[in-house]
Amino acid sequence: MFDKILVANRGEIACRVIKTAQQMGIRTVAVYSDADANALHVEMADEAIHIGPAPSRESYLVMENIIAAAQQSGAQAIHPGYGFLSENAAFCQLCAAHNLVFIGPPVGAIEAMGSKSAAKTIMETAGVPLVPGYHGENQDAAFLQQVADEMGYPVLLKAAAGGGGKGMRQVWAADEFTEALAAAQREAMNAFNDDIMLVEKYLTQPRHVEIQVFCDQHGNAVYLAERDCSVQRRHQKVIEEAPAPGMTPELRQQMGEAAIAAAQAIGYAGAGTVEFLLDSDGAFYFMEMNTRLQVEHPVTEMITGQDLVEWQLRVAAGETLPLAQEAISINGHAVEVRIYAEDPDNDFLPATGALTFLQTPPENTHTRVDTGVRQGDAVSVYYDPMIAKLITWDEDRTRALQRMARALADYRINGVTTNIRFLQRLVSCQPFIDAELDTGFIEKQRALLFPQHTGLSEQEHLRAVAMAGLILILLQKQQSASYHNPHDPHSPWQQHDGWRLNAAALQPFTLALPNTAQQLVIAVEDLGAGNKDSHKGYRLRFDGHEIDACGTLDAHTLHSTINGYRTQTAIAEHAGVYTLYTPNGPFPFSTVEPDLGEADATAGDNSLSAPMNGTIVTLLADAGSTVAAGDALLVMEAMKMEHTIRAPAAGIVTEFYFQPGDLVDGGAELLAFELSTAEEAA
Repeated sequence: MFDKILVANRGEIACRVIKTAQQMGIRTVAVYSDADANALHVEMADEAIHIGPAPSRESYLVMENIIAAAQQSGAQAIHPGYGFLSENAAFCQLCAAHNLVFIGPPVGAIEAMGSKSAAKTIMETAGVPLVPGYHGENQDAAFLQQVADEMGYPVLLKAAAGGGGKGMRQVWAADEFTEALAAAQREAMNAFNDDIMLVEKYLTQPRHVEIQVFCDQHGNAVYLAERDCSVQRRHQKVIEEAPAPGMTPELRQQMGEAAIAAAQAIGYAGAGTVEFLLDSDGAFYFMEMNTRLQVEHPVTEMITGQDLVEWQLRVAAGETLPLAQEAISINGHAVEVRIYAEDPDNDFLPATGALTFLQTPPENTHTRVDTGVRQGDAVSVYYDPMIAKLITWDEDRTRALQRMARALADYRINGVTTNIRFLQRLVSCQPFIDAELDTGFIEKQRALLFPQHTGLSEQEHLRAVAMAGLILILLQKQQSASYHNPHDPHSPWQQHDGWRLNAAALQPFTLALPNTAQQLVIAVEDLGAGNKDSHKGYRLRFDGHEIDACGTLDAHTLHSTINGYRTQTAIAEHAGVYTLYTPNGPFPFSTVEPDLGEADATAGDNSLSAPMNGTIVTLLADAGSTVAAGDALLVMEAMKMEHTIRAPAAGIVTEFYFQPGDLVDGGAELLAFELSTAEEAA
């Protein structure tokens, strides 16, 4: 076994690998960019070496820097994690040339699966069923469209060197093909430096089911059940579970044996995942093989009781597989969701910012959190916006989903927009509970997942307003106490109860709530005996309601009694805005700032703003050109995803403020746009 390994990755997967290696007594070396100098994976490792600037192409993707770091540290092997260099055959060869063990499959296996078109040919020869499509070398745009036209729409464009949804587009009609092909090729070139495309028939109701395989260097191979990864957005997985709902032992064996055949056809060794499309009639088709550990591997670990990173290390060190096929069993059900910094209500656009407050659910045998961040860390424009993976396990699917719903309610983040509330709705909606799964699930269930009303009920709103008022009065009391004069303890100025000369002890507040302001008056009252928090409490009056409240406030928790209802509620503050984490969602509030009469200097212009931090990829119109509503104007890229900026109406692009390659901040004006005369008249 190795004495020391280098982990050529960052974030949660680097932390995950480091954790297992250290449990095995193996020393670990982290690498980091400028942006990750204080990252969690750097802190966890025994050693850490700087490898370059923040952009991954200048640090984590620079093979020579990774090799030099391994040699400098004396590491014997390199674990690539997933993403970055994990499926790079040239890097695998470079490791071998420098007498470093690549903890992954051999070069030949990576090369065989590195091209989706070549992989299809190999799988066809091995007898693995394939989706109908074109996987050849002719990349002429007109020819590819002809193939799609003859195949019939919808079709799926896929980058031959792709993965993770990059360079992939659904095309529903012939008139969409040209723009979709250009976008997919750009994205593929940016992500993989290769724009060769495949064209496949798009199955409209498939499930995405993948088989975890493991092979050693001695000819042994096993499959460790399957995972259902059907629920996706932009071809990237949102939720994964194991085993797949409705899977029969017979179908599992068929798919498992097909997956092993696929692995053995390319001389595989290590952890791999063979991904299939499972049709409603039980037929399954090879989609691709990922020659690395998957993001969703924890659900397999939870149901099998095996540490797959430990298996990787043992196989890479030349040991045989820890278990034979007949010794692998399934226990219970596991579900994983990916906590992302993104806005589901805005087409899942990535978000950036600092994690000003971070509180995760407690970990135990039922709940696991895999993360690479801490409170105070920043979600950067340079890397994938995944904050963490949350995994729950129980004896069956129903209980595992119940635990996931509770764990998501206990996962609290402030400072950056996340998908947590969306995930809560997802795991709690009846179609998902009933396992009505396919890759179009989110679009089909949009009404449930993106409801028009997502706020609190009237009773919950009243209670939240009361808690907000209680927080403000308790904070005021804490602040006043810091000015306490011990030499005059009986002075009325020391009584933090709103005392006023010849007037009732009332304190008014104006709360700024989402889309409204709330006038609130708080009076100190004697709430009578039996109140364990304090004999004196507060009576809050607003909108004709009178609510009795009392409680205490510590760093991040309000302990309150509101009209006899006792609860503990997490609270966070950032830049003067407080957030109450109620059972039905976050409730932000602040005190109203005085209106100084400043006007919005930008109101009324027709320029378009960046929806996120990112990089300008290409300009699709010329300055001075006339465009129609919906025409593509430019393409931005952030966190490995493209976003097209389109004309809001017919008009003229008068000026572009940025050029391809420029970095822009979210909210920055991208271009100047003048409405056409007809639009202005309307």
